[in-house]
Amino acid sequence: MRFLSAADIAKAVPMAAAIEAVAQAFGKLARSEAYIPLRTAITIAEHEATTFFMPGLLTGEMPALGLKTVSVFPHNIYRAEPTIYALVTLFDPTSGRPLAVLDGTYLTALRTGAASGVATRLLARPDVRTLVVFGAGAQALPQIQAVLAVRPTINNVWIVNRTRDRATLLAARLRGEGFRGDVRIATDPQVPLAEADVVCTATSSAVPLFAADLVRPGTHINAIGAYRPDMAEIPPELVARSRIFVDQRQAAWAEAGDLIQARAAGLIDEHHIVAELGELVNGTGNGRTSADEITLFKSVGNAVQDLAVAALALQQANTLGLGVEVTL
Repeated sequence: MRFLSAADIAKAVPMAAAIEAVAQAFGKLARSEAYIPLRTAITIAEHEATTFFMPGLLTGEMPALGLKTVSVFPHNIYRAEPTIYALVTLFDPTSGRPLAVLDGTYLTALRTGAASGVATRLLARPDVRTLVVFGAGAQALPQIQAVLAVRPTINNVWIVNRTRDRATLLAARLRGEGFRGDVRIATDPQVPLAEADVVCTATSSAVPLFAADLVRPGTHINAIGAYRPDMAEIPPELVARSRIFVDQRQAAWAEAGDLIQARAAGLIDEHHIVAELGELVNGTGNGRTSADEITLFKSVGNAVQDLAVAALALQQANTLGLGVEVTL
């Protein structure tokens, strides 16, 4: 087996490559070329934490069989630990032989950012200039990287976070990667949203992050933080006003609190989901239809993302000699 660290994966799969891999994976999901059961969640109530077990199979070109295990422990932030730990295990889909174990913590951030990159490429206006990111944790930088990869017209990034210290660190990392536009920090969303063309929400908030009327027409939103029915980053009224897209309908209605709570309030129903991301990739779904529409991509995460990026990482690692080989 080959063991790949976060550094190995970063060398093997740059963001642009991850975006392409994730786009192809969602296309497979929409074409029924992937078998992805609903993930199993175990809640650890005393830590307000959840561990997810996500198996899956991709067929066709670059097939992959594997399992991702990811633990989300929000209180780790107070122990100076990552809030997300994860592993991805790959198996040979022709024999079941174990092939690789990959650091899933970095891979999770990479593939989640890549999904927002795909959604932004397909749904955001082509002339966007300002990106607003809510949250400054592990998911924030890959969200920014992915949006910048598909919309290089962006020259202004707002970081909205409850604490300034983490936002300052994120801003420094972004500048360190060569971003030459303006990077500004805010604790209140009003001014950033007045300028926003693209919004990414990447928090563990259980309640909406801003008022619905603060989002201006034409904005595209990637909502990736709320992963349980009791969590929501987007106000129900804004969900109802938006043209809604998801990674997978079944998973969204089982887990996406932003949508579930809006439905419970009588503001939307199942027909408000216009398309899955893979349908847009395949050209069988319609995306943005006017410049003043608010488009919302709600993601709860799907194992096709993990399998596609992990399989690409393993392929490149074998070529480049990355990682550590271990005989079981």
